[in-house]
Amino acid sequence: MGALRFTPGAGAPEELVCPPYDIISEEQRREYLARNPRNIIRLELPREGEDPYRTAGEVLGAWLEEGILACDASEGLYIYEERFNIRGEKLSVKGLTGRVRLEEFSAGVVLPHEETLSKAKDDRFRLMCATGCNFSSIYSLYFDEEGQIYPRIEELSAGEPMQCFTDGEGVEHRVWRVGDPAEVRALCAAFAGKKLYIADGHHRYETGLRYKAHLKEQGLLTGDDHPGNYIMMTLVHMEHPGLVVFPTHRIVRDLPGFDRDKLLKGCEAYFEISACPLEEAESRLAGLLRQGEKALALYTPGACSLLRLRDASVMAELLADTSDAYRQLDVNILHILILERMLGIDKANMANQKNLTYTRDAAEAAAAVDGGSANCAFLLNPTLVSEIANVAGAGEKMPQKSTYFYPKLITGHVMNQIISQYELL
Repeated sequence: MGALRFTPGAGAPEELVCPPYDIISEEQRREYLARNPRNIIRLELPREGEDPYRTAGEVLGAWLEEGILACDASEGLYIYEERFNIRGEKLSVKGLTGRVRLEEFSAGVVLPHEETLSKAKDDRFRLMCATGCNFSSIYSLYFDEEGQIYPRIEELSAGEPMQCFTDGEGVEHRVWRVGDPAEVRALCAAFAGKKLYIADGHHRYETGLRYKAHLKEQGLLTGDDHPGNYIMMTLVHMEHPGLVVFPTHRIVRDLPGFDRDKLLKGCEAYFEISACPLEEAESRLAGLLRQGEKALALYTPGACSLLRLRDASVMAELLADTSDAYRQLDVNILHILILERMLGIDKANMANQKNLTYTRDAAEAAAAVDGGSANCAFLLNPTLVSEIANVAGAGEKMPQKSTYFYPKLITGHVMNQIISQYELL
């Protein structure tokens, strides 16, 4: 069978989709449901009932029975494009959505770049067990050295899309279906032997591996071609001009006896420090990035300082057993030299977000500091796509929240049913 999708009678596409589960607040969840109670958020981020996961499975079964959701009659691939604006510039990113065979990371075929949290993986596993589906696509990158894949994707999406809608953030989503068996085979063959670099969706991919093992234990993984051997991915060319990665800034809170002057004094050992107006911090950081410099900004109530790394060799000394790409990540420079050594925020603390939270909005970070709910904030440059590829290629993982690809892939336009409701009974 083909992909699981909403039928035309379910409602307007823009009323049925939502962003990935991990960036949606409870207020936003309620807003999606108020707009259309059939929004995919009821399945992707269930909250109703004593056992929300079980409720999601029941809702899915009801929607299938009522014809709100249905699988395409034949297998196919889906070309997916997002059109958006960044600071007045019109951009687009286009990829191919389909099932990808699950491989252990040790096989070196699918490469992660970030650490994951067990709590999030347990949540996704329980949902997958209750529904037999993965509703949101993993976002992965690939190299197209031969120049065969992306040009063909462009040709196959030259006509009008089968679906086009704009979400609440102004991002336009366009979808084409590739149903010709010969075209599907040719595209699949073009990916043979390619490495896939996970951009977004590490928790979902690891959950897919766990669910595959679970199905095998239950005797439900019947054959090599069983859907449980696969996970849904959207594959985007690594050198696509529309790829955008936002920085993820760090907000430090609840540190007893925090002393700004003491912190800056400690930073002098590694950084050149200069005053910088907050409103200029991001542009100044971007300028240093273009010059190949490593820098970050520290914001404390009413004061912003630019910190430029004096000598990159200090990272080689502290992270001698890692690749040069890993050592030179801005997030590692911040975490190793400042958060761990000066503020005492170790890796376990970061993972539990005890003294550290994250935002991609510099104004939000500053507001937390000025409002007294945070001690300070660190503003960062975005991680480069080339850095992601180099770190993943070296078999290493960045700290959590090192990247934020924008825009996020929408959830609900194409879904992957792995196990039928009858098999789950």
